[in-house]
Amino acid sequence: MSNFAFNNPAFQQQDPRNVASYPGSSQGTYAPPPAPGAAAGTASFQHAGMDAAANAQLEGMYTSPSAGALETDRMTVEDTVWKTAGLFAILLVTAVVGWVWTATSFVNSGGNADMTPWLVGALGGFVLAMVVTFTSRKKVRPALIWAYAAFEGLFVGAISAYFEIIWPGVVMQATLATIAVVGVTLALFASGKVRASAKMTKVVMIAMLGYLVFSVLNLVLMWTGVLPAGQAFGLYSAEIFGIPLGLIIGVLVVFMAAYSLVMDFDQIQQGVRNGAPRKYGWLGAFGIMVTVVWLYVEILRILAILRGND
Repeated sequence: MSNFAFNNPAFQQQDPRNVASYPGSSQGTYAPPPAPGAAAGTASFQHAGMDAAANAQLEGMYTSPSAGALETDRMTVEDTVWKTAGLFAILLVTAVVGWVWTATSFVNSGGNADMTPWLVGALGGFVLAMVVTFTSRKKVRPALIWAYAAFEGLFVGAISAYFEIIWPGVVMQATLATIAVVGVTLALFASGKVRASAKMTKVVMIAMLGYLVFSVLNLVLMWTGVLPAGQAFGLYSAEIFGIPLGLIIGVLVVFMAAYSLVMDFDQIQQGVRNGAPRKYGWLGAFGIMVTVVWLYVEILRILAILRGND
C-alpha cells in the first residue's frame, strides 16, 4: 500500500482462488456436459454444424477490434488515462478561478491578497480526499472525485498566483519541472527500468510519515508565532551549512513523490490485472492527481526558497 487513494482490494494482490474479492469482479461460468444418448448420425451432423459455426465465430473475433473498457466494463490503463485527463481539465478550470480571484484581490487591496480561495480549496480538497478514501472500499463515487478536483484546482490556482506575484516566473518553472518529473517517471516505469519494491516502499512510507509530522509541526509553530516573522517558510527557512533546510527536504520530497508515482502506476496495473470494474479507474485517476499536486506544490516551494533572496 502506498497512496492512500489505493487503499482498496481492487488494487491489491489477489488470491487466484478468490477472484471475487471485491464488488463487480468476474466469476467463472459453468457449461454442463452434453446429454448422452444422441444418435450417431445426428451427432455427427450436429458436430459438423457446430464446427462451422465455431470457425465463423472465431474468424469474426479475430477480425473485429479488441474490446475496450466500454464493452468489457472493466478497468483499463487507457480508460484510466482519459479519466485522469478529465480530472486535470476540471482542476485547470477552477485553477483559473483561484488565480484570477487572488490576483484581483491583490491589486484591489493594494498588496494584500485574499486568502479565501487558498483556504477553501485546501480545506475542501482535504475533506473530500478523506471521504473518497474511506468510502471507496464500499462504493466509488465519481462525483466526489470531480468535486475534489475542483477544490484542488481552486487551491492550486490561488497558491500559484500568490507565489507568482512575489516571484514572477516561478509558476512556469514549477509547471515545467513537474511535467518533466512525471514524464521521466512514466517513461522509466513503462520501460520496466523502475519498479516498486516492498523494501523501498516501507522506507518511503516511513519518510512520508516523518515529513507529515514535520509539516504539521511547522504550521503550528508559524500559527502560534513561535517562529520569527521574517521566516516566510518557517522551519524551511532555517539553514544548515548555509543551505536552506527547505531545499534539502524539498529535494528528498520530490524523490518521494516520484517514487509514489511509480507505486501509483504499479497499483493501477494491478487493478487492471485483477479485472477491477471500470469505475475503479476514477480511483486510479484520483490517486495520480493527489501525487502530482503534491509534487507541484513541493517544487513550487523549492523554487521560491531558491529565489528568496531576489
